[in-house]
Amino acid sequence: MGLPPLIEGFLGSILSNQKGRDAKLFTKKPAFFSFPEPTFIVESPDGGPSGSVMAKEYSQLGRERFPVLKWNPGSLRAEIKEYLIVVEDPDAPLPAPITHGLYWGIPEETMEFGGEAIKPNGDLKGGKGFRVGKNRKGTVYLGPRPVLGHGEHRYMFDVVGLKEKIDRKALSEMPSKEELSKAIEGKVVGWGRWLGTFERKWK
Repeated sequence: MGLPPLIEGFLGSILSNQKGRDAKLFTKKPAFFSFPEPTFIVESPDGGPSGSVMAKEYSQLGRERFPVLKWNPGSLRAEIKEYLIVVEDPDAPLPAPITHGLYWGIPEETMEFGGEAIKPNGDLKGGKGFRVGKNRKGTVYLGPRPVLGHGEHRYMFDVVGLKEKIDRKALSEMPSKEELSKAIEGKVVGWGRWLGTFERKWK
């Protein structure tokens, strides 16, 4: 059970300047030191151009649907043996970004992910081959639900290409972002990002 709206909104307002934990994003870890910026484009046919406001259906206030992501790594395609996707919110009033989704072991031929193929609360459909890491609530996907009155939050959907498959035996059953970050050191060959925004306003 959450806080009463009046209290949540008050806290959101006074913490409105507590945002931008970008320095602690997954893509700022040592595995990405050779690739500080995206190297290929990630699009969302149903979510709109990168930077779009996410519709209510993608949030916890709606259907909590994962937006469809599509990408083409171009010349990197021959090098990629596996993909990893991480979804983070760096604007929560916390010391580090919130992990909303973590997916790994995604087959190399994959260039589309999301939509009805992935459901929250443990129900996976059409998830050929991929595995799920630990998000903030231990679910498959956690849709946006920023603090009321805290302003606009950014949601980073990062698709990471790896030149080697992750050693599953070296990880826990539902690995954390920190575990996967270490597991992919020396394996990243490129990555791309689709960004969506969402805000909970006073009615």
